[in-house]
Amino acid sequence: MLNFLSEYFAERKIDLFAPISLSECEIRKPYLLERAGISDGTAVLIAVPYFTRACLSPDRNLSAYAVSRDYHGFFEAFFAELLPVLRQKYPNERFAGFADHSPVAELQAAAHAGLGVIGKNGLLITEKYSSYVFLGELITSAHLPAQTRPIAPCIGCGKCRTACPMEKIGTCLSALTQKKGELTEAEAADLLAYGSVWGCDLCQEVCPYTQKAIRSGTIFTKIPYFEIDCIPRLTLKILDEMSDEQFASRAYSWRGRETIRRNLALMEKAEKKGG
Repeated sequence: MLNFLSEYFAERKIDLFAPISLSECEIRKPYLLERAGISDGTAVLIAVPYFTRACLSPDRNLSAYAVSRDYHGFFEAFFAELLPVLRQKYPNERFAGFADHSPVAELQAAAHAGLGVIGKNGLLITEKYSSYVFLGELITSAHLPAQTRPIAPCIGCGKCRTACPMEKIGTCLSALTQKKGELTEAEAADLLAYGSVWGCDLCQEVCPYTQKAIRSGTIFTKIPYFEIDCIPRLTLKILDEMSDEQFASRAYSWRGRETIRRNLALMEKAEKKGG
């Protein structure tokens, strides 16, 4: 089965995956396994790279993960295609796919499976793609050959923590960009100071793993889903011209149009005033 998966993933430009026994995973949502009819077996952790050349745009005002279409759409389509194939090929086993809403602690499972190290910023850092990966897992009742590795830390330089603006502004910048309702004058000023209308990548950008991956060119995804329809700089015009379907395909849609529209209005008003 692993040989089949390896070939299947390679055809879809996914080269970072590893199996780990379910018994070695921290099960946080057992009801998801119960729904799938799986009580024991293997989790195949998958790290999907999403960083594109559009993410290097000097005008980017979104977190890199929001430049492409929402990754949930990728995994939904990926598992919708893969699971029926597996069920037909291995009819005596059960299969389920997850991403984000997962029965296992994804970060720890991925690190135990050997996909990367855990950074001081709390992210999985891979050698090839740094921390610019989305995690998903194929869970099966089949017992596949797997090796559990100790969770390894990053090099510990601390640059991510130094770059993090939380201590300066008193809150997470990413959380601030996603806050609903009106912002206080101080919150609006903080938003404008860092120039992001959605999310924050500061801890990832200064990471030596990221710098190395950019220099070597390995950081860029080859998965078409993330290379198509990139929007590195969102504007009010682009937002207002999006259909409901187009808007729903973006990572910031879950908060509704008004939150991201508020941030864009603040930015564009400040730019007009300053220009």
